[in-house]
Amino acid sequence: MEAWPGTRRWRRSLRLRLTLFLIMAAVAGLLIHAGLTTWPLPALLTAVGREVPAYWSVEMLALTFVLIVPLALGMASVLLAPLTRLLRALESTVLSYRDGEFGSAIAADPPGGLSELADLMQLHSELGLALREQRHHLAQRELLLDTVVQNTPVALILTDPLERIAYANIAARQLLDQGRSLAGRGLDEVLEAGPDDMRQAFAGAQDGLFSVVLEGQEERFHLSMRDFRLQGQPHRLRLLRRMTRELSRQEVASWKRVIRVISHELNNSLAPISSLAHSGAELARRGQFERVPGVFASIGERAQHLHGFLSGYARFAKLPAPVLAPVAWRAFIDSLGAHYGFAVDGELPAVPGRFDPAQMEQALINLLKNAHESGGQPEDVSVAVTAPRDDWRIEVRDRGPGMTETQLSQALLPFYSTKRSGSGLGLALAREIAEAHGGRIAMGNREGGGLWVAVSWPRA
Repeated sequence: MEAWPGTRRWRRSLRLRLTLFLIMAAVAGLLIHAGLTTWPLPALLTAVGREVPAYWSVEMLALTFVLIVPLALGMASVLLAPLTRLLRALESTVLSYRDGEFGSAIAADPPGGLSELADLMQLHSELGLALREQRHHLAQRELLLDTVVQNTPVALILTDPLERIAYANIAARQLLDQGRSLAGRGLDEVLEAGPDDMRQAFAGAQDGLFSVVLEGQEERFHLSMRDFRLQGQPHRLRLLRRMTRELSRQEVASWKRVIRVISHELNNSLAPISSLAHSGAELARRGQFERVPGVFASIGERAQHLHGFLSGYARFAKLPAPVLAPVAWRAFIDSLGAHYGFAVDGELPAVPGRFDPAQMEQALINLLKNAHESGGQPEDVSVAVTAPRDDWRIEVRDRGPGMTETQLSQALLPFYSTKRSGSGLGLALAREIAEAHGGRIAMGNREGGGLWVAVSWPRA
């Protein structure tokens, strides 16, 4: 008849083994001590004619201890050998888990019938299975994430504390080095052959908008940067998003919006003019000529308001082709200072620039006006003139609050303004003038607060 499972489990338990070990050790000790002090050793000594000493019990107690120790160690080794093997197996699997190998497993039945460890074995097996499943799911998620990141149109560059490229997706490789691998290379080395505006944007510590010429066409990019720690080390993630198509779409929306604004303004002015003209005709018919001059004055005021409103848009829409001429930098900068105050950063180039001074002055006046209205101190507004590579570059800087990422992406759109009463034509006109000179305009937030806006064009 089969024993009850609880009884069988108890018989195979570690507690029973330890209990049996203690009992067997105690019985063995008693038997050895009795054999040495009572029978048969004292009887043998008496049989051979030797007298048992008075201190015989004390000596035999010490001898009993000497004999029982190795016997107890042998019994313990035999009884605990299954537990030792189990602990070694657990140690081996734990080391495998530490090394990322979750395929190791231990049999569900503990060795040597140690049933009290069955729950531990079961939990260990479930842990291994859970870790294997989690690693499989994690690998699938990493593969999905890598596929998404690699194929996104946004260029992604991750650099380490030494500004070496740790990761770059397909778009970044195509943009920076014609699809070649960038991993392990220095960011400065990769950007060395790139456009100046891109290199300067990467050198900054703030988000920004800049333009570069790629394959004969101008492309606008928005650069955003985020710092974080990866494996305990500071890293920087840069995201380059092409804005040309988005800006074109928003430009169309802006033109539709301005048409609505102009239509609204025309209606607001033409309706009163029509009404006043009718009133003037009626007054003339009645012979009330003394009130007619007032009607004409009101018509003139409305017409003057309408003329002023439309002239701002006309200047933007009818920008003539620039007339390039050599311009001395000191005289040009001094003429700008007559409109708005600013400090000059660095030395002015000794070589004269070549541009349309009237148009460029208009563009820079708009930029200086924005800088003075940014909310910063007027004495913090500065202008720098440099000649990187084959371009002229004029940069206007302020210490205002700067712009958000959304504002930066839309700042160059016509009729977009962050000011309640702004027309949104200043930056757009500066951009038109820069592009008419074969150049471009770029902008971004300054480290420490503020905004920089740079106009650049070819020196030749």
